[in-house]
Amino acid sequence: MVDIIIGQIQPVGPPVKKTDTNSITVEAEILNVRPPRKQITRPSGDERRKQFRQDPHNGQVLTLLVPNGTNLPKDLDGRKYKVVMRIIKK
Repeated sequence: MVDIIIGQIQPVGPPVKKTDTNSITVEAEILNVRPPRKQITRPSGDERRKQFRQDPHNGQVLTLLVPNGTNLPKDLDGRKYKVVMRIIKK
């Protein structure tokens, strides 16, 4: 006798997260760490920057160097991608 099973019952417990096949791992070097930008206004009240951006007060600005830029997506844009960092001590 042979059991033929078509389909499967959902397992009990929290759902298993699927890995994102669109994510890539890129190694980078930290060039600089600085505090966030402060609001700069001219006497007339106009913003000097082309696009206004308010940095969070507790934020840090990192300047990164990616040695092999060919590993980055060709259409890399802040509106299309989100960056998640993993920091490892040397």
